[in-house]
This record gives sequence, C-alpha cells and structure tokens, in this order.
Amino acid sequence: MGFYSIAIDGPSGAGKSTMARAVAAKLGCVYLDTGAIYRTVAYHMILMGISPKDRDGVNRLIDDVNIDIRFPGDGVQHMILNGFDVTDELRTPEMSRGASQVSAHPAVREVLLDLQRDMAKKNNVVMDGRDIGTVVLPDADVKIFLTADVKVRAKRRLAELQARGEKTTFAEVLADLEERDERDSTRAVAPLRCAPDAVRVDTSDCGIDESVRRILAVVEEKLAL
Repeated sequence: MGFYSIAIDGPSGAGKSTMARAVAAKLGCVYLDTGAIYRTVAYHMILMGISPKDRDGVNRLIDDVNIDIRFPGDGVQHMILNGFDVTDELRTPEMSRGASQVSAHPAVREVLLDLQRDMAKKNNVVMDGRDIGTVVLPDADVKIFLTADVKVRAKRRLAELQARGEKTTFAEVLADLEERDERDSTRAVAPLRCAPDAVRVDTSDCGIDESVRRILAVVEEKLAL
C-alpha cells in the first residue's frame, strides 16, 4: 500500500495530542497536531489586534498568514508563522479558545485544508483534531474518536496547565471545556462529531499507556500490521 493515514478526533482535553504523538512514535510515522495550526492562526490574529471571533477581521487577514510546519528532530512539531517560530506561544488557554473560534470561520478552514491534506499525501501520518475523519481526511485508513468524561478531561488539563506554571482552577478549566464542547459540536462548519466508521475509545478509566495500547490495537487490526 501507499502512505497510510490515521485520524484521531475528539473533544478538547481528551488527550488527543498526547495519544497521537505516542502512537506516531510507536509506528515511526509523522504526527501532525492540527490544533497547533489553528492556534497559530489565532496567535496571528491576536497579535494583529483582531479577535479570533471577528469573522470579517479574520477574513481580511487570513491571506497574510504564512504557516510552515517543521520537524527538526526534537520530538516537537514546530510552527513557523511568517518566518518566526511561535511554538512556545501556543499552549495557553487563550490560544486554545482562539483556535476554537477561528476554526469556525469557513475561510480559515479552506486555507488550512490543503496544508493538512498535503501532509497526508507525502507521509504516513497520525493526525488529530475535531474533524479529521469527517472532513479533512474522510478516506483515512483508520479513524479513532477519542473521548473521556468532561470532569476527567478537566482534571487532566488542569494538571497540564499547572505543570507549565499557569495559574487557574478546576472550576475555570471545567467551564472552559464545557464551553468548547458546546461551541465545537454546534458550529455550522465542520462540527465535532464521530465519523460513522470511527472506533470510539473512551479513556475515562485508564492512563496514557493503556489508552495508547487500545488505540494501537485498533490501528493494527485496521492496517493488518
């Protein structure tokens, strides 16, 4: 077979990036964090004084966004925005909300769609996001819908933020996740949903290692590895 693609979708805080990165490492293929691409767009808009919710403003500036994705070998996907590495600026609650907001604009999704699909044409990829299996790669060889109870997701996200020195509370993180779930699942463009041919993997009751094992079991069965 040619290149294969693995789509991992699910709500915010489900551990998609962590799981997808681990699965890609096990398989020796490229991991593409699509959320980081949308965060990069949000970062540019905020930098330019445009709210990620402002459709007209975003539409006006989206053609000024030049994104390059690099994998320099340190295990991190580096996001290059108009020539500058902005990777370290993207993992904040503000950028997380901004990514969800800009992703609701059709013009943004149209610009980024080709970028994501091009990666899948040239590499074996594990790609995670909200609409990978439904919109970006509808013909993906393997589709996983990763989920977990919202309170479990909030607890995990809080630990991640605190580990980075962010000051926040469980209540704030939970409210933010619930808001994102509502926005992502009800937006008019490419809403978050489980593809009919995706395999649901609920990680509410297990840690990272067991979750990765469950996903790899699905991948191995689907790809006959």
